[in-house]
Amino acid sequence: MSKDMTFEVGSGNVFADLGFDNPEEELLKAKLVREIRAIIKRRRLTQAKAADLMGVKQPDVSAIVTGRTAKFTLDRLARCIDRLGYEIDVVFRHKARKPSRPTQEAA
Repeated sequence: MSKDMTFEVGSGNVFADLGFDNPEEELLKAKLVREIRAIIKRRRLTQAKAADLMGVKQPDVSAIVTGRTAKFTLDRLARCIDRLGYEIDVVFRHKARKPSRPTQEAA
């Protein structure tokens, strides 16, 4: 039994593909949250201890590690990483060019 499958090639940003208003910001937040979560896990911190180190309340740590970032700005998440003893490096690169459409050559 075979079924036809259709698919769409993603843009590389799931938040853009899902129609979020600020997909680039949401992607950056997700990357910061992923790092905060990894630091907390690597250092085996409780949410209470992580909250103390980051200067936030424990429910905020819970929101961060579960990806509920609506009330957090990029700046606030960056401060949390800084308070955990890490630096953020920003790298600028040219965007990858979209491949040009293949041309059909006459035979």
